[in-house]
Amino acid sequence: MKKLLFISLVLVFTLTNLTAFAAGPMRGGSLVVCQPAEPPGLDPTANTAAAIDRVVFSNIYEGLIKVNSDGQFIPGLATSWNASPSGTVYTFNLRKGVTFHNGERFNSRVAKWNLERAIREDSVNPHPEYFRGISNIETPDDYTLVLTLKDVDALFIAHMAEGDAVMLPLKGYEKAKSQPIGTGPFKFIKWIRGDRVEMIRFDGYWNPELPYLDKVTFKFIGDASAQIAALKAGDIDVLGWISAPESAAELSKDKRFKVYAGATTGEVIMSTNNKAEPFDNKLVRQAMAYGIDRQTVVDLVMFGYGTPIGSHWSPSTPYYLDLTEKFSYNPQKAKALLAEAGYPDGFNATIQLPAIYSYSRRAGEVIADMLGQVGIKLKIEIVEWPFWLERIFKQKEYQLTMIGHVEAWDIGIYANPKYYFQYDSQEFRDAYAKALKAPNEAEKAKWFGRCQEIIAEDAVNGYLFSAPNLPAMKAGVMNWWENYPTIALDCTQVWLKR
Repeated sequence: MKKLLFISLVLVFTLTNLTAFAAGPMRGGSLVVCQPAEPPGLDPTANTAAAIDRVVFSNIYEGLIKVNSDGQFIPGLATSWNASPSGTVYTFNLRKGVTFHNGERFNSRVAKWNLERAIREDSVNPHPEYFRGISNIETPDDYTLVLTLKDVDALFIAHMAEGDAVMLPLKGYEKAKSQPIGTGPFKFIKWIRGDRVEMIRFDGYWNPELPYLDKVTFKFIGDASAQIAALKAGDIDVLGWISAPESAAELSKDKRFKVYAGATTGEVIMSTNNKAEPFDNKLVRQAMAYGIDRQTVVDLVMFGYGTPIGSHWSPSTPYYLDLTEKFSYNPQKAKALLAEAGYPDGFNATIQLPAIYSYSRRAGEVIADMLGQVGIKLKIEIVEWPFWLERIFKQKEYQLTMIGHVEAWDIGIYANPKYYFQYDSQEFRDAYAKALKAPNEAEKAKWFGRCQEIIAEDAVNGYLFSAPNLPAMKAGVMNWWENYPTIALDCTQVWLKR
């Protein structure tokens, strides 16, 4: 009897532990993640392309502050931080025992060098304005960093949690565009141009419990059909987001896969060159806004996934104002405004669509049809991604284009007249400055709301919809983020159920 009882207890204990083990994260394995756009480089402090952050941010590179899957700011290379009562002095307590993948030690001196590099007049950082509000940097000891700002900046912590603020080592940073060296859970191995980037587990990571995976490969497949085929064939494990949303419903019915429909901070817009005729005329831009049925765009382009917007702000971000009714679909009003602007018979223009993003091409085609009905005849040109980056984004040689802006809190781009929209508004700059200096939540909501109203009234761009997060993956991929609160395909805590 005792023997039987002992055997029973052993079986119960064994089964209980096997169940617990099966339910928890399992170590090991390789993950292949597909994203459509190959990054132009691998240094997020030197280029604004979101494709860079999706590969390296939180995987290879880290900043002082991280963003978790719920969109909360959490410790990264800083274990904690606090602001002075004036809101102009931030003290960061840095994590001890952190090393870069090349063995270099991370400390306050390295952090100071990174920030000074971002502030310099010759800075290559795509958003130096995030850092130029810093007037003084002090390092009382190896693990304390004190930053004094020129003025209150309501978005300072948010910007410090973006890819622009990751930490590079003192040695080897010059090669970051092709050979990144960070402090993250994965170490760069190789980049096979036109195909993939490979990284492996960094055994010296400051959190010895992470990552769970041994290897992560980011594979670049631009064609939407080829992406789905690769997932079904088992060539990839995760499709970072579904470029062809009509495939989401199909994949979700297949027990081999799971599909998420989460929220993002991204806005899909019809970018407009505000200095190119006739789009330098606000009446023309407003006419276009009345000529677009946003919900129909969502239905036809995204198969119902996505939320119509009326300004450059995602509903998932605090202080959002719903301005979708400001220019509700009204073709007759659009025609009247065109006549008032001096174009009673409409006009011809060109919209250039990046070949790499199928949603941009589809949205451009749908909108060309809508605007054609009010007299704006758009010629569609499909352009390759390098052309888009160089000629449209950098040189501003375009009239209209279609793209998603995925950075959180990025309405500040409208304060920069040299940005590719070429929008120049002192009223907006004043409102944005007040938003950044707002002393409390009520004032932040007031002035960030005013910023949204100004660019909506000026119809700076064609504001279409907030992009959904539509990743698809094998059923055994665990801990993949459902929502997309920052630009990162963070694999730190992803594991494979086997």
